[in-house]
Amino acid sequence: MALALLATVSCGTPGAPMPPSLELPRPVTDLTAVRKGDKVMLAWTSPGQTTDATNIKRAGKTRVCRSVQAALNDCGQPVGTLSGAQAPATAAVSFTDVLPKPLQEQNPTASATYAVEALNDHGRSAGLSNQVRVTTAPTLPPPPDFNAQVTPEGPVLMWSGRLRTTGNPELEHFFRVYRRSAGAQNDVSVGEVKLRNQPDIALADHNFEWEKTYSYRVTVVTTVIHEDRIAAEVEGEDSAPLNVLVHDSFPPAAPTGLQAVFSGMEQERFIDLTWAPNTESDLAGYDVYRHLGSEPPQKINAELVKTPSFRDAKVTPGSTMYYSVSAVDLRGNESGRSEEAHESVPQ
Repeated sequence: MALALLATVSCGTPGAPMPPSLELPRPVTDLTAVRKGDKVMLAWTSPGQTTDATNIKRAGKTRVCRSVQAALNDCGQPVGTLSGAQAPATAAVSFTDVLPKPLQEQNPTASATYAVEALNDHGRSAGLSNQVRVTTAPTLPPPPDFNAQVTPEGPVLMWSGRLRTTGNPELEHFFRVYRRSAGAQNDVSVGEVKLRNQPDIALADHNFEWEKTYSYRVTVVTTVIHEDRIAAEVEGEDSAPLNVLVHDSFPPAAPTGLQAVFSGMEQERFIDLTWAPNTESDLAGYDVYRHLGSEPPQKINAELVKTPSFRDAKVTPGSTMYYSVSAVDLRGNESGRSEEAHESVPQ
């Protein structure tokens, strides 16, 4: 009986008291940073649980921290603060910091370190997030005269290459041109040109399609050179988008080397024409023209001639026949006519 009573008393004894939860948000672990011009775009996921593995009922403030030191030990004076409504639990959060010009000028080859600190309702945290770094190198504005010209070979982008640089030997610059097709979501790099302070720069876009509209932009890229290698790279602001319709209004070259030779007997007479082939990649074929004396030339082929030769079987006995040839591309652009060739037809 005593043993049973002792067992009952033991079962009712409370365990060691648990300390109250501090409800500290777990530190952010996925902070990322991307710089463009003076702006640093930060992104992260706001924590959804506390360090005690309980769900956060009400999110506190989030502080955005920046330092030119290699590592942050504490947030110090934050460069931004988000409310709980701006950074709710488990939400994708973003913040844009503007790097002050003096910071860039005073630290042209250094880096800025960023972290965020998620707080609870009482302003306490479990520590800083993962830390990310971006270069503080000053960027250059885009050229103000960015323009384009459509040529027979395609679009050519042009601008002035004279920009005022810092003169720092550890900073180098080059131009980068992007292109986006109408309706597309992503940009394509057209090419890069090193800054050499030349008055005029031209960059041809070779990977285009005729009759499409493209949006082009140019930016100046700054690189930090350390021990003959690129230690960091940052793009400046973009030029205004330049929309270009790549319309093909350019005809092929006029054919050359036209020759006319009469052949045949009395019952079957004809004149054979031959000429040097055109080399355009978009050539569709040729048109053949004929006239007698002072008459205007008339086209005599019903369909485009695909090869650089033609037989005219409708010749006029006792006359001299005059011929010329033009080239036509896939979009219907017709060249000027070749120099005339003539041949006499016997009676």
